[in-house]
Amino acid sequence: MKLTNTYTTTQGDMWDLIAKRLYNDEASLNVLLKANQQYADIVIFPAGIVLEVPEYTAPVTSMLPPWRR
Repeated sequence: MKLTNTYTTTQGDMWDLIAKRLYNDEASLNVLLKANQQYADIVIFPAGIVLEVPEYTAPVTSMLPPWRR
């Protein structure tokens, strides 16, 4: 997993919100967690934590219903 960027949290950020903002996919929060294991116990972030943001492209699947494609 190649790290390409960082993200500095704002008060109230949560993993799924950050994933949606960065990858346009809440489910990719596991990618962020894996790259930032030292913060895995944080649910709601305070401001100022710098997270590593790896390159990630969400897999495309044909199993999604039409409204999710």
